[in-house]
Amino acid sequence: MTREMLNRDAAWGRVTQEKWDIVVIGGGITGAGVAREAARRGLKTLLVEQRDYAWGTSSRSSKMVHGGLRYIAQGDIRLTWHSLTERERLLNEAPGLVSRMGYWFAHYQRVFPGRFIFGILLMVYDLLAGHRDHRFLRKPEFLKRMPGYRDSGLTGASRYTDALVDDSRLVMRVIDEAQADGTLAMNYVKAESLIMDNGRVTGVNLLDVNGNRKAVVHADVVVNATGAWADRLREKLAGEKKVRPQRGSHVVLAPGRLPVSEAVIFMHADDKRPLFIYPWEGRTIVGTTDLDHRDDLDNEATISAAEFDYILRGVNSQFPGEKITRDDVIATWSGVRPIVASGGAVNPSAERRDHIVWDNSGLVTVTGGKLTTFRLIALDVLKAARHYIPTLDASDTKAPVFRAVGPVATQYSAADLQRLKGRFGFHTDQFLAEAKPDELVPMPGVETLWAELRWAARHEQVQHLDDLLLRRTRLGLLLPKGGEALFAGIRAICQSELGWDDERWEREAQRYRELWLRHYGLPDAPAPARVANA
Repeated sequence: MTREMLNRDAAWGRVTQEKWDIVVIGGGITGAGVAREAARRGLKTLLVEQRDYAWGTSSRSSKMVHGGLRYIAQGDIRLTWHSLTERERLLNEAPGLVSRMGYWFAHYQRVFPGRFIFGILLMVYDLLAGHRDHRFLRKPEFLKRMPGYRDSGLTGASRYTDALVDDSRLVMRVIDEAQADGTLAMNYVKAESLIMDNGRVTGVNLLDVNGNRKAVVHADVVVNATGAWADRLREKLAGEKKVRPQRGSHVVLAPGRLPVSEAVIFMHADDKRPLFIYPWEGRTIVGTTDLDHRDDLDNEATISAAEFDYILRGVNSQFPGEKITRDDVIATWSGVRPIVASGGAVNPSAERRDHIVWDNSGLVTVTGGKLTTFRLIALDVLKAARHYIPTLDASDTKAPVFRAVGPVATQYSAADLQRLKGRFGFHTDQFLAEAKPDELVPMPGVETLWAELRWAARHEQVQHLDDLLLRRTRLGLLLPKGGEALFAGIRAICQSELGWDDERWEREAQRYRELWLRHYGLPDAPAPARVANA
């Protein structure tokens, strides 16, 4: 199955000329999942995203495919069971992209929860997952695995497993699957307003943001899968707002600072919220926070100085000898979770993570939920869409999300090949065939190949430099100053594949630098406290 570069003019012609069964608004993991399940059922499917694919929450998650131990403690057994079932599915279907990893929780004298209570929790967790994988290590054995960890009063640690993922690459793979079944997907296309006919939504008015052209599009059903932005399309129809945007922030430590081979979960001393310290893409990540996000949703979320200090206090409390400072942080990221508000003045961390689907006169809105359960969320959306497409079979056929990737002829090691298969799926053969031999090598300091940038620029609808460096690849999170030291090689690829002249490159580079410093760099350091009578 050969992949061709999208001709945006030809694609826009299809957008304007065809009658669609379903239009999906939102190019995050939820919208991608809906498009994938709709297209495989034979629906003529259009997916549009007003920014870039995964621009919102789905490139800024904690990168975890997990069941969520705390949901058991909150009594949400159903959500945990669904999440764990989907976790195992993704581990089996997308090796190299979704990887199992150990998580440790240290136990201390007279501190809840102790080994016994936590062990019961893990027994239930493994039972729901159908995968027994937990144990307890006493203090000496645990400290051999996690040297430097806080040891005063330590009795030992419990270990269980969950999984990690490159979240934005997961979105791209799901979109690849949807496109292979006929979906037309376009980024930088905004849904400006809904079309109503006799009190029912029958389409949407679209704007090609970069091309400054408009289209009137009709469909049997319109799906609003815009996450934290869902109220914008739904509010006029429903007369209410239900989404409570919550911000989660992370910091990325420089290579060599606090290297860990597995994750540690601990309760922050300030508020007893869980935080994680974990390895990802050769770096150590610490996060996440959980705060009501009151900033403009049209602007990228940004870590605050208070969040930054909170995270550093947390990591230093667990590894007191490391003395991590802002000088050890090379990047940050913040995302906004689309939590469905309960209506009470509930602490943000106590809000439930279930998804919810509303049908308002032909606008089917979905929000909430977890990255892990995107497939089940998509099926619930299609069940609501059956009211407008009676022939639609929305039953769960248990069909794989991802096509199987067969043997690939290459000189790559098994581990390196599995990484490529995880990112490019059934396009792996074509990726290797098109790659220049001298670009099948990692870029300095990361596992990302130069060839991955060329493939993304050629085939994955890159419109801006941040699309390439923050979402198609993760260089902006993994390298100091967002990877600026490698701009010469990146420029050559962008100019040859995207046709950018020198002026366009300079505009994109400056735009990226400013965006990275504002939203992915470090927050301004607080002014030093004034000493009295100095």
